[in-house]
Amino acid sequence: MDSGDTAYVLISAALVMFMIPGLALFYGGMVRAKNVLATVVQSMFSLGLVSVLWVLGVYSLAFGPDFHHLIGTLQFAGLNHLGQTTALAPTIPAFAFVVFQLFFAAITPALITGAFAERMKFSAYALFTTLWLICIYAPLAHWIWAPGGWLHNLGALDFAGGTVVHINAGIAGLAGAIILGKRHGLGKKSFTPHNLPLTILGAGMLWFGWFGFNAGSALSSGGLAANAFLTTNTAAGAAMLGWVFVDYLKYGRTTTLGAVSGAVAGLVAITPAAGFVGPLASIAIGLAAGIGCAYAVNLKVRRGYDDALDVVGVHAVGGIIGALLVGVFAEKGINPAGANGLLAGGGLGLLGKQALAVSVTLAFSFSGSWLLLKLVEHLVGLRVTHDEEQKGLDHSLHQEAGYMFSE
Repeated sequence: MDSGDTAYVLISAALVMFMIPGLALFYGGMVRAKNVLATVVQSMFSLGLVSVLWVLGVYSLAFGPDFHHLIGTLQFAGLNHLGQTTALAPTIPAFAFVVFQLFFAAITPALITGAFAERMKFSAYALFTTLWLICIYAPLAHWIWAPGGWLHNLGALDFAGGTVVHINAGIAGLAGAIILGKRHGLGKKSFTPHNLPLTILGAGMLWFGWFGFNAGSALSSGGLAANAFLTTNTAAGAAMLGWVFVDYLKYGRTTTLGAVSGAVAGLVAITPAAGFVGPLASIAIGLAAGIGCAYAVNLKVRRGYDDALDVVGVHAVGGIIGALLVGVFAEKGINPAGANGLLAGGGLGLLGKQALAVSVTLAFSFSGSWLLLKLVEHLVGLRVTHDEEQKGLDHSLHQEAGYMFSE
């Protein structure tokens, strides 16, 4: 084991954990004031819930010994029989890899909450997150990241979670937005974000933590980590420029929400590619994500679903853009574990594998999430009542208030 690599991965894990309160603030600022606490606590509760479930058995399902290329066995349940190291990261202790992946698993269901913000019961969210982590996240992580997983064996590439995290969360959010329906009064009342400085602070925390998310996925401190760090930052900047440009074309002005949404879209898109492409390619990926996602967020208006905080438009679409562009820009010279994309002389082979991984993720996550949401609806109900929604979830569900201006 290497002490430098171990320190690097543990620090990266802490950065990924820091993204979860960042996401809480990012989402919390975009909802109405009466729902800020209910929105923030969903992200923080995911951190607590998944921390326990991951150790009990979900890590083993995701990264345990392969069972027919579909899922891991429960050999590592309770983190027993894990050993000191893992073949996935031989220079660091096995527990360092476990905790690094834990925070990936914790932030993914938290991302989904933005699609159905301001209208889901807390009990329903807790049950859905538990079932979804076991039935959707763990198998998909095994397919793509674990030795023996069928998409991993096929050669599909996902450096840090474009499919496993972002497309997976985005399309699950679409299922949730459709099943729960629109917020009462949407299109008739004002649904303006109540605290954009809070959202901007959250975006900054996400950008900062994303270096652990992407560069940490090198699982060692070296040239590959430095490449992923640089491409992550560059793509975020390029995507911000792309989204701001679209805002200017559409409205004749720039918006602060558009600028930070663009940065997040770029971070999403570079996630599957950060360790396989160079800096110039990251600019192209970032611009494509910033422009593409800026237009994609309007799909909810044309298609009639209420994706409250643009999870589908940013995470699903941004993840798709990034995953597919890996097949265009990837260079084996940057990462010998990867493959050459179209522009590096690799032909259409890798692009086809990326397209298959994207399609499988979309189909599996949407259909599986739909079934789980219907099950939760049958067991505990999904949506708060009309009166509870009108009063605000902070008061209705938690008997608290996000802001107290008088005693």
